[in-house]
Amino acid sequence: MIDFDQFLAVEMRVGRVLAVDEFPEARKPAWKLTIDFGSEIGLKRSSAQITNYAREELEGRLVVAVVNFPPRQIGPVSSEVLVLGASDAEGRVILLEPRSDVPLGSRIH
Repeated sequence: MIDFDQFLAVEMRVGRVLAVDEFPEARKPAWKLTIDFGSEIGLKRSSAQITNYAREELEGRLVVAVVNFPPRQIGPVSSEVLVLGASDAEGRVILLEPRSDVPLGSRIH
C-alpha cells in the first residue's frame, strides 16, 4: 500500500505523439516515440513496446505518460517517459488516452 502523497508524486501527463520511428536495436519489438507535452514540459522521447499499433495509428494520438521518472537507457535510446497502457486478454498493450481533446501537458488527477 502507498499513501496519497506517494501517489501524487507520480506525475502523469497528456502528450501528443509527433513521431514514430523504428527501433530495430530493441530486444523486444518496440517503437521510438517523440511526444509533445506542451510548453511546460516540452518534447520527450520514449521506447514503447506497443507494436500492436501501426505507425499511422500512433502519430497524432493523445497518450498518457509518467513524466517524472529518471530516464532509462534502452539500448541506444534514452527513454525519458513511460507511456501507460493496460493489457487486453491477448496480452496486447492498449494505450490509455483521454476521450476528449485536452491541452498538452494536462495532469492526470
